Amino acid sequence: MTVQRRGNPKVVDANGIEKKIKRGHALRQASAWRGSRGPLVLLLGALAVCGVVTWLYISSQDSEITETLVSQGELVSPQPRVFTVQCSEDYENYKRYPGCTPQKCGRAVTDNVVTREEAEVLRRLAERGLALAGSEGGASILDLHSGALSMGKQFVNIYRYFGDQIKEVFTQDFELYRDVRVRIQAAIAETFGLDPSMMYLTKPTFFSRINSTAAKTQHDEYWHPHIDKVTYGSFDYTSLLYLSDYGSDFTGGRFIFMDPNGNRTVEPRAGRISFFSSGSENLHRVEKVTWGTRYAITVSFTCDPAHAISDPALPLATHG
Repeated sequence: MTVQRRGNPKVVDANGIEKKIKRGHALRQASAWRGSRGPLVLLLGALAVCGVVTWLYISSQDSEITETLVSQGELVSPQPRVFTVQCSEDYENYKRYPGCTPQKCGRAVTDNVVTREEAEVLRRLAERGLALAGSEGGASILDLHSGALSMGKQFVNIYRYFGDQIKEVFTQDFELYRDVRVRIQAAIAETFGLDPSMMYLTKPTFFSRINSTAAKTQHDEYWHPHIDKVTYGSFDYTSLLYLSDYGSDFTGGRFIFMDPNGNRTVEPRAGRISFFSSGSENLHRVEKVTWGTRYAITVSFTCDPAHAISDPALPLATHG
């Protein structure tokens, strides 16, 4: 019988086994890296997108203040600061009134028409009237002409709702209010080369009170961009008289002209008047108020006598 020869048994190489184990670990780690690389790339991509979005957001916030036309700390006097813009074609769609319809368009700011003391008197008038009710949201209005007053989510007529008691609220007549309207009208006429006798007060003309309370109805959403000539129809010239100070009475609440090449702001100052032609050349909005309370009066004018309204006056006493 043939004897089969067996080879010598192999000697275990501990060092070799250790090397194989390390190599196996390395391969598994490499495999794990390859497996996780996809999600990691997605995560890095998401972070990059977030970074871009954040940068764009910051840039858009900065674009809100492309240029500050007039800051709160400036005193624009004696002459108004005028910024001319090209008139839009809007006015071609309306009847033209020589001596009034805009031929020169733009915007202007002045601190030389109403004093800060007069603005304080008008603010107290607004505070007394708006204290009767007010919106549940952040924006309340009081129209002394029609008597419209924000109350909750609707409006009431203060002259009908409160009757003769309204005279106890408004302890003085509206003489200063009327006098200020005349001065604003004269300033607009002089700036735009108009005949003031061809300009007429038009509605709505109102006090506004804006704070940071969340909006409850669309009437509270004052911050949307709009064009006065489109929104109201009768407007040809719009003015705002500010009754409180940006930065000390409230933050946010700046007036923003939205031009094709950037946004330009006016910072409110008590007694300051900002006025402008009402067409689409002056698309604008109000920045959201973030703190405090912003008071102002909107006073607007039309060239169409059919849309004229009278100055406000307290109604005659009723007798039972």
